[in-house]
Amino acid sequence: MGKKIIFKFILVYILIGVTGFLLISLVMSKLIDDRLIETTSRSLYSEAVQIASDKSLLSARVEDTSGQENMRMSLKALAGYHNSEIWLLSEDGTIFFNSADSSAPEKPERLKNFDPIALGNSYYTTGLFFDHFRENHISVLVPVTSDMNIRGYVAIHMPVTEIVSMRESILQIVYIFFLILFGIFLFVFLLLWITVLRPLKKITAGTQKYVEGNLSYNIPITSEDEMGQLASSLNFMSDEMNKTGEYERNFIANVSHDFRSPLTSIKGYVEAMLDGTIPTDKQDRYLKIVLSETERLTKLTNGLLTLNDMDTSKNHLVLSDFDINAVIRNSATAFEGICTPRHISIRLYLTGEELFVSADMGKIQQVLYNLIDNAIKFSKDNSSIEIESDIRHEKVYVSVRDHGAGIPRSSLNKIWERFYKTDASRGRERKGNGLGLSIVREIINQHGQNITAISTEGVGTEFIFSLDPAEPS
Repeated sequence: MGKKIIFKFILVYILIGVTGFLLISLVMSKLIDDRLIETTSRSLYSEAVQIASDKSLLSARVEDTSGQENMRMSLKALAGYHNSEIWLLSEDGTIFFNSADSSAPEKPERLKNFDPIALGNSYYTTGLFFDHFRENHISVLVPVTSDMNIRGYVAIHMPVTEIVSMRESILQIVYIFFLILFGIFLFVFLLLWITVLRPLKKITAGTQKYVEGNLSYNIPITSEDEMGQLASSLNFMSDEMNKTGEYERNFIANVSHDFRSPLTSIKGYVEAMLDGTIPTDKQDRYLKIVLSETERLTKLTNGLLTLNDMDTSKNHLVLSDFDINAVIRNSATAFEGICTPRHISIRLYLTGEELFVSADMGKIQQVLYNLIDNAIKFSKDNSSIEIESDIRHEKVYVSVRDHGAGIPRSSLNKIWERFYKTDASRGRERKGNGLGLSIVREIINQHGQNITAISTEGVGTEFIFSLDPAEPS
């Protein structure tokens, strides 16, 4: 891809050079020619008109006085200045003065087929001027008049080679300017190669690495321009994709592990009962274990479905105003059957009889259920769990605190990860699947709120989350 782009740039560069050269050689050369001929002919015509207005020309054919000689010298000087020939002609085309001649000829030349009308209406003509010259000249012809009659003509001729010489001089300047401009284009092209094409080539190579599965590759571009920002974005994307891939691999491994253990137990107990290894009178006990394992699988499946629903529906919430204190009381009551055998008491410290919040009631119930269930799981026997509601800084805060084993500092930031489990010695129960706290955080994040965990090993753990208070009616 990079090679194709650079080839395109080289091709464009060559096309610019060739096109520019052709434009200068053909089009501009023609335009300069036309402009020089137009300008030169106007200048020659103006000089011829001025000469023709001199009345002393009328006697130039018959007298050769010192005055006439001075006039002839002036015409030769003027002709030399313009690098041209100045003629004085009679009515029939006889050349009685030619600035190109060093002396007056004994027999003046007479132009064959001299006919001023044949020159047309233009004030100048280009050619051999009635076959007098061997190469093309620009010629102007102005009549000398007296008493409304034509007494002769003033003609000025300049070789077309002079125009060509002037054109070439101008074209040399244009060519030099074009070469300078072409060099600037080359510099711009090299700058473009360094700042755009070369980084783009690195980005292309990097994306090819990503296609091949090497998501740990970082594109080596550190500039702060758009290319650098693009490379930085791609590097960030590859890092996130790499993390996602690692997470998916861990996710699959954890799911496989959590499904394999209960399935292995169920399979083993069922086979033992079928082949008679477990006596009939003891089958009830092992059927209860099988039932417990199936409940564990059901809980794990429901947790996965809940997380998947949260990932796909994102912020789909059914918001309503409800009494959070009532939800806390009902949730705590639901766990009395589990707490009583272990002598665990649930103490409520609620602000007011009623405390209304704006949230998805069903999902907040799920948050409280998971947090209370987690607190009971890791609480010691004969201990207590405190649930508190409070209003601070225009927010409603709910906390669930236990007096269990606590969470190690190194694990505190990982407890929100899916399938993450701390050391099993923290509690008696080993039926957790590591999804409860992930579900809790997803729900709180969907509400745009925050949840934090405060824990000390050997003392206990407290989870605190915030909710928006209901608008006063």
